Amino acid sequence: MLKKIDTKKAPAAIGPYSQAIVCGNLLFTSGQIPIDPATGEIHGADITAQAEQVMQNLAAVLEEAGTAFENAVKTTCFLTDMADFAAFNAVYEKYFTGKPARSCVAVKTLPKNVLVEVEVIAAV
Repeated sequence: MLKKIDTKKAPAAIGPYSQAIVCGNLLFTSGQIPIDPATGEIHGADITAQAEQVMQNLAAVLEEAGTAFENAVKTTCFLTDMADFAAFNAVYEKYFTGKPARSCVAVKTLPKNVLVEVEVIAAV
């Protein structure tokens, strides 16, 4: 059985998808970008500020599903510039202290021309 996750503490899905889905004992989040859920606007102009907003959005989705960062088993991170890798990691490591498996790839562009997007698979 699938359970859709929806919280107003994270940006609403703006297309034909959910913020996250629980399947069995796993949560699969959609990619989160640095949208401030209160304003609907992109938060931050640099990678550090944008990554912090992404983590806040992910925290809200994880919490709504009854889990947390320490239960993450896999993340996929998308950066528009690998020159931001070190600064992104500095934010990432504050949240993903359990060091889940991870892929981090450079992409040409992301929605709304943001600098970062992160998706998570976590145990619930």
